[in-house]
Amino acid sequence: MSNLCSPTFSDLAVRMGFSCEEAGGMMEFRSPTALENWTLPVLEYTIILGSILALVLAIVRLRRDRDPTNIVLWFGACAFLFIIEPPLYFPAAFGIEQHVDTMFAHNVFTVDFMWGRLPLYIIAIYPLMATMAFELVRMLGAFRRYSGFGGALIGAACVGFVHHAFYEIFDQLGPQLRWWEWSLDNPINQPFFDSVPFPSVAVFAALWPMSLAFCVQYFVGRHVDAGKKYTGIGIVWRTIMVGLTASVGVFILPIPATVLGIGSDTRRGFVYGAELAILSVVAIVVLYRQWSRLRAEGSGPGNQGSGYINKPIRYFAIFYLAVLALLWATALPDYFGAVDGVTANGDPTGSLWYTLGCFAVGILVIVATYTVPQVAPAPAAVAPEDEQESVRTT
Repeated sequence: MSNLCSPTFSDLAVRMGFSCEEAGGMMEFRSPTALENWTLPVLEYTIILGSILALVLAIVRLRRDRDPTNIVLWFGACAFLFIIEPPLYFPAAFGIEQHVDTMFAHNVFTVDFMWGRLPLYIIAIYPLMATMAFELVRMLGAFRRYSGFGGALIGAACVGFVHHAFYEIFDQLGPQLRWWEWSLDNPINQPFFDSVPFPSVAVFAALWPMSLAFCVQYFVGRHVDAGKKYTGIGIVWRTIMVGLTASVGVFILPIPATVLGIGSDTRRGFVYGAELAILSVVAIVVLYRQWSRLRAEGSGPGNQGSGYINKPIRYFAIFYLAVLALLWATALPDYFGAVDGVTANGDPTGSLWYTLGCFAVGILVIVATYTVPQVAPAPAAVAPEDEQESVRTT
C-alpha cells in the first residue's frame, strides 16, 4: 500500500532489507527461512509461545479461582498497544504527521499485520512482558503488603522496575540484529542511549508497565484480594478502562521530562534518567524489604507469605532469559568488532554493561521468588458464603 509509505518508513525498511511498497496487506505470512536472519524467528516464536502461555494461565485462574486480574492485565496490555501504536505507524492517517514523524520500523517476521508495520510478536510481547513482571512482583507479596491507592502505586513501581530489566535485555539487542530500526533524526527519539532512544528506555520499558500495573491493581486486583467477584460484563468494561487509563498514565508520567526538557536533549535525558532512578530506588527498597520480611517470618503461625505462586510464569521467565542470553552470545563477536558503536554490517550496538545489569536484576528477582515461603493466606471475608473461595496457587 504505497500511499502509506512515508519517506522515513521507506528509508528504514530499505536499511533492514525489505520494501515498504511490497509489504503485504492487513495480514501477511512468510517462511522463517525468508527472514533477515535466524534470530528473528527464534525471538518471534519465544515471545508468542510465552504470550499464549500467559493467556492460558489467565483463563485458568479466572475459571478456577474466579480471579480476573491476569485476564484484565493480558487484554489491558493489548488494548494499550492498539491505542498507542497505530498512530506511530501511520501518523499521516491520524492527522499528526506535522508533529510526529515515523519513530521506528519493525523488520518483517513470519506473521505481520498492517502492511508490514506490526509483527505478531509485538502484539504478543506487550501482555507477556507485563504478565512476567506483574507475577514476579505478586509472588514477592508487594501488592498484599501495601494496600489502597498508595499500595497500588508502590507495587506498580516494582512492576515497572522488573519489566524494565526484562525489556531492556531485548531492547538493547534489537537494532544490532535488525529486529527493528530507529529513526535517528526524529527529535522525539532524542537523546539516544547507545542504539536505543532514552525515551524508550524510560517510558516504554518502565513507565508504561508501571501505569498498566497500577490500573490493573487499583481497579481490579485489590478488590479481588478483598474477596470481590466480577461478572463477565464487569471484567470486559474494566479491561477497556484499564487500557484507556494506562494510556493516559503514559502521557502523564513523562511530563517532567517533556516540560523540563524543552529545547535541550541533554536536559530531557537527565530528567528521564532521574525518573528512572527514583522508580528503581523505590522498587529495590520495597522488594528487598518485602523479601527480607517474608524470609524472617518463615512459615510460622500468622505468616501471610506472598499467598501466591505462579510456577509456569516463573519457569518461562527463566526460559526467556536463557533464550536472550543465547541471542546476545551469538551477537557478541560483531559487538566487540564494532567501531564507534557500529558493526561491520552497519548495525548499531546497544549497551552491554547495561544489559548485564538487567540480566542480574532479572535473575535476582526470579531467585528471590524461590527463597521465600509461599503460604496461602486465610480467605478474605465476604458476605455471601457462595462467594468465599480459598486462595489457590497456579
